[in-house]
Amino acid sequence: MKVTIKPEAALLYKEEMELEDGDYLRLYVRIGGVGSGGYSIGVGKEKPEADAYVLQEQGIYFFVNPQDQWYLDGMIISYDSKIDLLHFENPNIYDVTNPR
Repeated sequence: MKVTIKPEAALLYKEEMELEDGDYLRLYVRIGGVGSGGYSIGVGKEKPEADAYVLQEQGIYFFVNPQDQWYLDGMIISYDSKIDLLHFENPNIYDVTNPR
């Protein structure tokens, strides 16, 4: 299991969600969403399960609980400030909006 959160994406989450160093942010599979093909990534400020995958970026602990690892394994989350867009890419899934 591996997720990459680029520093600029972590800072965006930190600023927009008013997170402080040491806070935990859950990344999970969200069913639904316009233009998402049925799947998108949800976020929530909560504590991880004991066997969650955890990574730290910009002082924030991002985590993925086991039930969501099938979709997020390999995910790269970046942010383009020029167009104000979070970008989600997963080379393990050909089409992240319609995974098979």
